[in-house]
Parts: sequence; C-alpha cells; structure tokens
Amino acid sequence: MAALQKNSVVAVIGSGAMGAGIAQVAAAAGYRVKLYDTRPEAVSKALADIGKMYGKLAEKGRMTADEALAATARLQAAGSLADVADAMLVVEAIVENLDVKRSVFAELEALVADDCILATNTSSISVTAIAAKLRRPERLVGMHFFNPVPLMALVEVISGLATSETVAAIVYDTATTWGKKPVHAKSTPGFIVNRVARPFYAEGWRLLSEQAGDPATIDAVLREAGGFRMGPFELMDLIGHDVNFSVTQSVFGAYFNDPRFTPSVLQQEMVNAGFLGRKSGRGFYAYGEGATTPVAQAEAAQPKPEVVTLSAAIGGDGRSHSGIVHSLVQRLEQAGFTVSSRVLLEGQAHDAAPALHCNGAAIYLTDGRSATQRAHDNQHADTVLFDLALDYASAKRIALARADQCSDAAYAAVVGLFQAAGFTVTLLDDVAGMAVMRTVAMLANEAADAVNQGVCTAAAVDIAMQKGVNYPRGPLAWADDVGISHIVTVLQNLASGYGEDRYRVSPLLRRKLASGAPFHA
Repeated sequence: MAALQKNSVVAVIGSGAMGAGIAQVAAAAGYRVKLYDTRPEAVSKALADIGKMYGKLAEKGRMTADEALAATARLQAAGSLADVADAMLVVEAIVENLDVKRSVFAELEALVADDCILATNTSSISVTAIAAKLRRPERLVGMHFFNPVPLMALVEVISGLATSETVAAIVYDTATTWGKKPVHAKSTPGFIVNRVARPFYAEGWRLLSEQAGDPATIDAVLREAGGFRMGPFELMDLIGHDVNFSVTQSVFGAYFNDPRFTPSVLQQEMVNAGFLGRKSGRGFYAYGEGATTPVAQAEAAQPKPEVVTLSAAIGGDGRSHSGIVHSLVQRLEQAGFTVSSRVLLEGQAHDAAPALHCNGAAIYLTDGRSATQRAHDNQHADTVLFDLALDYASAKRIALARADQCSDAAYAAVVGLFQAAGFTVTLLDDVAGMAVMRTVAMLANEAADAVNQGVCTAAAVDIAMQKGVNYPRGPLAWADDVGISHIVTVLQNLASGYGEDRYRVSPLLRRKLASGAPFHA
C-alpha cells in the first residue's frame, strides 16, 4: 500500500499545540495543508508560529532556507469546514469529547469526497465509537500523535471495528513519509502507550505508599539504575497530576475496574490539594524562583571488603538471570576484585539462584520477595537484595534492600562492595520487588497482555514505548534480557505476597515460559 501522493491536500481540524504540530510536520513532508479552527485568530497565530519554527530549523541547518519557504507556502488557513472539501486526508485534533468529535466528522463526511480518509488524533476515546454514526465508518481511523508532534516519532494508527485495512495501511505509510515511526493498534482503552505505561506510575505510587523511599530517591533509582529519562514522580509533575490521574481513572473505568489499573489515593490527594506539578508551581517538587531540588538518599561510604565469592546451585534455575549476575561480576572485577566461584551441591543451598557473598552476607537479585522473606526462606539472616539495572556496566546508582534480620556489619560490607565498584548505593526499605524490577516486570506483563489480546504485535509495543514515551528499552525486549522465567517468578511472588489479582501473570508470559521462546528472536 502506498502513502498519499505529495500533491494531496491534508486538512487539520484544530489549531492547538497538537493540530499545529501535525500541520507543521505534514507541510514539511511536502503536503499541501489546510488548517481550520472555529477561532480564525488561533489559526493565524498557529501559521505564523509554524513559519517561525521553519525559520529556526533553517538557521540550525535542519532544513534549507528554500525548503522552509516552500513548506510555509504549502500552509494555508481554511475559513470554514467547507474549505477542506478537496482534502484526501482530514486529521481532527480537537477537544476530547465523543459528541463533539462525532458532530465534526458527520459534517466533514457530507463535504469531502468518498475516498477521503478521516483520522482522529484522540488519545483516549474509542475510534469505533467515533466512527459508529458515520455513513461510511470504514474510512475513519485513529492517528494518535504524541506531544510535541515535531519531535516525537511515534504515531499510533488505531483501527476501530469498522476501519478498513486499506485505510489503516495508507495512513501508516503516509505517517512514514512524514518522518514518523507508526505502529498499528486495535481500538481498546489506552491503545498501546497509555495502557502499557500505567504500571510505570502505579508501581511508583505503591512504592511511595509503602515507604520504600521518598519521591526523589525513587525517581533517582528509576533514572540512574533503570535508565528511564525521568522517574515516575518528576514525570507526573511534568504531565500534571490532574491529567495523569484523569487518564488513570479513564483506563480503570474502561477496563471495568480491573485492579491492575487501580488509581492511587495518594494522587487523588495531590489533585485535591491543587499540587498539580509544574503548572501549579508545586507537585512532589517545588518549581519557580528559589525552588530547591531534594537530594536522593545515598549510603555513607563504607570500607571495601577483601573477599567476594559467587555461588550457584547445581540444578538450580539461576540460568534466567545468570547473565545479569555475570555483568555485575565483570564490573566488580574491573574494580579490582577477584571473584572466586563455588558450586553448591543439591541440598546445600535453600536458594538456587546465583548469589554473591562477602563478610557473611548473601547478595541476590530481587525475585519479587522481600529481603526479609528471602532471609527467612533461606534460613540466612544476613541477606541483601540488589535491584535490576538497565546496564550494570554503566549504571551510576544501584538500589539495595536489607532483611530485617541482617546485621549492620554484613550490610556495611555489601554497601562497601558496590561503592568500590563505582555505584552510588541507595537503600530502599524492604518492599517486595524493589523499584526497577517490579516496574519492568509489570510493564512487560501489561505489554504481553496487549499482544495476547491482539491490540498490537510484540514489535509494535516495544517500538511504541520507546518512541512514544522514551523508555530505554521495549518492555518485551527487556523481559527477554532479564529472562522470562525470572519475570514470571517476580510477578508470582508479588501476587503471592500481596494476595492481589493486580499481579496476575499474563497468559502469554506463561506460554513463552513453557515454550522457551523469547518475544524477539
């Protein structure tokens, strides 16, 4: 299927930030663009701003002066909806209201040609519902851009129940010619990104509510260990807690109160207080002149231990994350440690997972149990857990959790071990699954469910989360890397520990575990 021809007219309805951004991208790609809004003055301002932006891009060498002039010339204001009657593609970017969108598309359908494609930029409303009242619902498709449109690569191409495959394919190819990275998705609540991203916020709220750490500390762990550009609390401050809470409520209701999407009472309190984030001057952080940034927790310097060993049990299931432990061992060796290995025979170890040992402490990658529970299960009081990191070779920070039974001396030795390897060490209170691991496990679980339910492909969900919200790795690729077996173990232990359906394992994760096949070959 081919993209729309470059001589085609693209109409954009709505001249706000999203509509103006879509118009800018389409015109820069060589299409004639008509911009309409019920407020003519808003259109004039948007066109002027787009022209200035082209000029800035030319100054920076991202387009030539001639290209900037040509793109500007391809933009024009539409005085009425009737003026877009010659469009081959109409992209609606107006208020998120079903009745208003239906009304606009009904009017457009009476004006444009029968082969004109109608697209909605909705982020939360069912594409099926928007199209339901049209004479030809098969020509309406979702074309969900991300803000700011000129900078964000992702476009979710959303097919409702009636959407023609040909229409979706043309829009997909057209988005590609606009320099975007499109993915196909089925019209379900949240589509891909707004659905799969919910655990990133939800697990942050759970960590905060259980006092695993303060917001600045949890954010730092997700950034400096997990590799995310922002932690959940600084990101929600940027989005606005009212907006983020509203989306969470919408997805929760749309999935008939599935506990996996349960909103946070703490966030409701933030909204009630008017602590909305940057736009109100106060959220989890203070903004404006004189505002100070809280410092994340970091452990005081401890002496470097002399001896480090690595153990694993014969016949154990440590293969699922042996690569993670191996990369950590490499960093320790580069820091000057000699890490000797020993194999534990069956019956010698209560825990079959690989473990580091120093000064009597057993150090494990978190598996969804608390350190206290794991110390009890293993009958080894001096147990310390470390959290997942995107790349142990380059991570600046690592999070630890100590069992309540762990001695101060054993814990201090573990802190000294990681500090000697160049990590800033953060102590989280002993919450099951820690921070990065439980977040990644839940992201992978939700992504797997989206694939299992036919919303999108495994490749699409990973592209969407990387290009739409800048995740450092796609959730399913991350699950492959950590080991699907370990991800399932983490989720099962969380479900057992909390006794909540929230942490139920996706059937597709179980299927992958049984088959031994990764999501990405």
